[in-house]
Amino acid sequence: MKFVLEVDMSEGAVAADAEKELGRILRYWAGNVRHYALTAGDESAVYDSDHRDVGRWRIVEGP
Repeated sequence: MKFVLEVDMSEGAVAADAEKELGRILRYWAGNVRHYALTAGDESAVYDSDHRDVGRWRIVEGP
């Protein structure tokens, strides 16, 4: 299985300060990881500090 995180960095808060926003996204996700089974098919939206949907994380099958 793979953990895949995709974040659109082309606009919004992420575009304005990518280092800060990506750090915040990763900290938020890591703090909530215990709430997910982390099995193939699990996924959720990723939001920036302005609460805009900027991507997704997901668990997929495969190498």
